[in-house]
Amino acid sequence: MAVSKPQPPSLPPPPPPPAAVEGKPHPTYTRPPISLQPSHNKKNHPSKSNRLFRRFRTVFRSFPIINIPSCKMPVSLHGGRSNDGHIHGGTRMTGTLFGFRKARVNLAIQENSRCLPVLLLELAIPTAKLLQDMGMGLVRVALECEKHSNEKTKIIDEPIWSLYCNGRKSGYAVKREATDDDLNVMQMLHAVSMGAGVLPSEVTSDQQESGDLMYMRAHFERVVGSKDSETYYMLNPDGNNGPELSIFFVRI
Repeated sequence: MAVSKPQPPSLPPPPPPPAAVEGKPHPTYTRPPISLQPSHNKKNHPSKSNRLFRRFRTVFRSFPIINIPSCKMPVSLHGGRSNDGHIHGGTRMTGTLFGFRKARVNLAIQENSRCLPVLLLELAIPTAKLLQDMGMGLVRVALECEKHSNEKTKIIDEPIWSLYCNGRKSGYAVKREATDDDLNVMQMLHAVSMGAGVLPSEVTSDQQESGDLMYMRAHFERVVGSKDSETYYMLNPDGNNGPELSIFFVRI
């Protein structure tokens, strides 16, 4: 009489992942809602200007990042500095440098970290290079544009600038309107007053870039010299040393 071999006990099928059980797709990154408030001095730009900025930005991104020896830049502090690091006559703002490591760095200026940007510039300097230079010492960025007779445009509303970093010509800087990606970064950092770090690449929809998004945030003092000159000085938390980053806007 033949004896049948015992069959191994059958195992139950593995349970499906939780998302499948609930009939939902696998979890993905969800952008937080934008709760940033308009700045007190922010004015709505006409849609025609917005389209012009976007077109110019597209052309600007096709330019190579270059470094050419060039000229001098201003270095003096207006009004003097108090013991707590505050510059007399200055207005305290929030400044954020952010961008992908090898991509052009962006500079956003806000009245405070919970407001929409009043100024957003794209600089022809790689993000990692600028942050590395700041870690090694003082960095002075001069943005120059041509002055016209009967100039009525505010200096920070100029669309394009010649860019000098520590006295070397470094291409151009372009003023642009904030995109959804920019606002998403500002929203994620709305509770950060000072600091540096990285954000996951999923916070932006830019498919051309990969890796983490680097950022550095600090307080800046805005000092208006005249209608043709304006300066932003980064403040150190300890208040002992001079600013690691100074940004000069000059119409010449």
